[in-house]
Amino acid sequence: MAFPVDLRHCRALGLAGTTCLALGGAEAGALPVRDLPDPNPAHADLGLVGVYFGLVLLIAAWLLLGRLVRGAHPPTPRALLLTLAIWAAPLLVAPPLFSRDVYSYVAQGAMVDARIDVYAYGPSRLGGPLAAEVAPLWRHTATPYGPVFLAAASALSALTGAQLPAGLVGMRLLALLGVALMAAVLPRLARHSGTDPAAALWLGVLNPLVLLHLVAGAHNEAVMLGLLGAGLVAALGGRTVLGAALVTLAALVKAPALLGLVAVVLLRTRAGGHPARAVLVTAAASGATTVAVTALTGTGYGWIGALDTPVSSRNWALTSLLGRATASLLERAGSGLAPLAVPAWQAVGVALTAALLLVIWRRLHTRPVYALGLSLVAVAALGPAIRPWYALWGLFVIAAAAPAPAVRDRLAAATAVLALAVLPDGKMADTGRLLLAVCGGLLAVAVLWQAHLAAQAPARERTA
Repeated sequence: MAFPVDLRHCRALGLAGTTCLALGGAEAGALPVRDLPDPNPAHADLGLVGVYFGLVLLIAAWLLLGRLVRGAHPPTPRALLLTLAIWAAPLLVAPPLFSRDVYSYVAQGAMVDARIDVYAYGPSRLGGPLAAEVAPLWRHTATPYGPVFLAAASALSALTGAQLPAGLVGMRLLALLGVALMAAVLPRLARHSGTDPAAALWLGVLNPLVLLHLVAGAHNEAVMLGLLGAGLVAALGGRTVLGAALVTLAALVKAPALLGLVAVVLLRTRAGGHPARAVLVTAAASGATTVAVTALTGTGYGWIGALDTPVSSRNWALTSLLGRATASLLERAGSGLAPLAVPAWQAVGVALTAALLLVIWRRLHTRPVYALGLSLVAVAALGPAIRPWYALWGLFVIAAAAPAPAVRDRLAAATAVLALAVLPDGKMADTGRLLLAVCGGLLAVAVLWQAHLAAQAPARERTA
């Protein structure tokens, strides 16, 4: 007999999960360095167990909710959005989780406010307590973020006086606005694409990666994806200029959204527009938006040159991993080519990505939204840096345009794996902490199994 599923139980289970995440994160999250002068290892270990206990509960609630969405009486989009609000509530008061990037955002906003060129210097140039909170990997590197995000970060810095607690709250509120925009546009994008809005919301917005990394982690992907989705909706509605402008604003948060302009062009031509005119109108609208925003924000065009910031041999990436392995083999062989291994593999990654994009757009040019989603997945997977939240670039779009339930099922499985991939403080895992995380997850599995047996007991008694 299957585990009984209803919306009330899904909400309660997911709320229990995010509550455990918030409570565990208070000890094991990406806490401010100044709050940890003498950390208590026992408390941090218990917090880590609690985070993974809650994480497994949340994943289970989401997967059970997916069964409801595919059932005979699926919840309405309004009911799903209420579920999202319930699940997200505990995370609003939690410390940053799974990454320290939000500290970089706060520091970069203070740099812009202080007239320091963020495209030439890293947060170390700012100095002081804000720079100390930035992860060492990014402390001395320029930012690749565009003027739209930096203008928002600068405004928040001025509003909060560049003080850390208020700055973190401001960044989380900005991310929440992005998530709200994602939730508002995704059902409309799904209807335009001929898919079920409830299924799209379940995969694209109630996804655990959204809760973990956009709400709890306050990543700027939320703003990028909200603007990208709004631009696609406008383009699908025949408003090419508005669509191109919104997609460009998304790209001026993070550059990968620029691929959305290809979808805008193809949507215009699919509606009967001449290809050359579609390209001209889209390019003109995008160019005008870029020039106007750059002039208004005053940050300049340095972000173009800083786009190689994530290209680091220390980054998590398939190409970097292969490059380091190749370099190690070459060093053992006494070859002087070892330093070239990582750049060579990164070049292979770029070439392979370009080839995949050509194949995707050539084969799916009649389905530009779906092609865009697959393209963003390819860029995230083969790029110079990989993070779990990068999967949301393509997943959000594919959620609205997936051609079959099987595609959503595969993405759901990938989501469950990626949600478990990062420790709550955003640092590399060692053996001890990995074991604690596994213990927390297994404890949650045991609790869920006992709940399953308890739910089956009355039915067994009736049939006995």
